[in-house]
Amino acid sequence: MEMEGPGYWGLWWQVGALTDSAPREEDHCGGTGFVGTALTQLLKTRGHEVTLVSRTPGPGRITWVELASSGLPSCDAAVNLAGENILNPLRRWNEAFQKEVLSSRLETTQMLADAIAHAPQPPQAWIVVTGVACYQPSLTAEYDENSPGGDFDFLSNLVTKWEAAAKIPGDATRQVVVRSGVVLGRGGGAISHMLLPFRLGLGGPIGSGRQFFPWIHIRDLTGILTHALETSHVHGILNGVAPASTTTNAEFAQALGAALGRPALIPVPTTVVQAIFGRERAIMLLEGQKVVPRRTLASGYQYSFPELETALKEVVS
Repeated sequence: MEMEGPGYWGLWWQVGALTDSAPREEDHCGGTGFVGTALTQLLKTRGHEVTLVSRTPGPGRITWVELASSGLPSCDAAVNLAGENILNPLRRWNEAFQKEVLSSRLETTQMLADAIAHAPQPPQAWIVVTGVACYQPSLTAEYDENSPGGDFDFLSNLVTKWEAAAKIPGDATRQVVVRSGVVLGRGGGAISHMLLPFRLGLGGPIGSGRQFFPWIHIRDLTGILTHALETSHVHGILNGVAPASTTTNAEFAQALGAALGRPALIPVPTTVVQAIFGRERAIMLLEGQKVVPRRTLASGYQYSFPELETALKEVVS
């Protein structure tokens, strides 16, 4: 599942200290997109100073060229959100675009992982956001963080390579991977493409509507990332999805229609989705996984929006 709408590039945080009494500074990649912007705002309210890794220079930024030539500046944590938006309907699903999708994730992640590994004083934490596409779509299976990932199609192979690129040797830096579901929030993400047809009463389920729809409110995704940054015992894989894991696409469509006070009865046929996105990419919309955030909950994170209805009411209000 793609975690946000518009494509976004690098950022990392430098946290001067993880104590509440000291100012903090963090570096992260992917800071100008929907999730990155929200995460930056949250971190700053919690006393962090944020430095973005960007293609262009500017205040509070370093460029990828500077990162490659000078290495990672002193920081206490690094977060990578970078990646070209897979579900961009304006881009044809051809070999050139697939290479962009791969390079925007693998090359940036590998560059940051290498910079961390070779830093004289490596950061305390390294967090990468990937996706739940590593879990094979199923109408019956349930996946938690201990479930094995797969290599059964382009998207699962992408996540497998992505997470492998993020690994750094040794235990000097705490490593966390957050596998995100579909991100719901105001002003961006998946909802931004859905609101108009649903407001017009033209919304409805995609394909059969029976496929699971792993989702998360943006406040909880950024909350999980901040929790992972600030909590020293958190490590390994966390599923970045809401606890309401049984949500299907049809139930999501019905709930969004209800939040808007509109019917949601007009399905989007499978053939239309495949024509727009291509068969391989359409899998992200036509198939889904039942994903449970078992380790996320066990780590002590408390969700702000565990239920779909309240999440959607906040998004559309």
